[in-house]
Amino acid sequence: MASESANGAVKARLLLQQCLSARLQVEPASELEEAKYVEIGKGLIIYVCFMKGATEETVEKMVKSALNTCLSPSQDPSATKRVSVLELPGDVLIIPQATLGGTPKGKAMQYHKNIAKDEGEKLYANFVSLCEVSLHMSEKAREQGKQVRAGTYGNLQVFRTDTNGPYTHLLEF
Repeated sequence: MASESANGAVKARLLLQQCLSARLQVEPASELEEAKYVEIGKGLIIYVCFMKGATEETVEKMVKSALNTCLSPSQDPSATKRVSVLELPGDVLIIPQATLGGTPKGKAMQYHKNIAKDEGEKLYANFVSLCEVSLHMSEKAREQGKQVRAGTYGNLQVFRTDTNGPYTHLLEF
């Protein structure tokens, strides 16, 4: 799915991956405290990158696409079609991933197309919030205690996942 701006530039990218479980470090260990993590069970990992030109409207389209794309095997063993994380229902882990905006130049990667950090942080917070609202609006997800967990924007983070795929898809907006 690609919906580009008038000048043809991609404004955002999502990398979607179904998972059996995932764990993301959101705060490194310090001298006084152990590292802090967020974890999810069966569900969807969403890697998010915003580029120049991304807006709140872009965020809304991204959330709708991410949560409604059918990537996960159904809980019904007789079903052959994949289902969305809302239909599953499943947990959601959102990981900010600025490197998805990279462009190779020679042997190095450049990130000139990425949005400014302060703008990206606002869009990321809105993306997480809209995902939480959407998951909460799903009666199945709410009844089964499904949750949205999110990484920390602008930080390096340790990540681990188990998947029966990897069944990974890139979406551009």
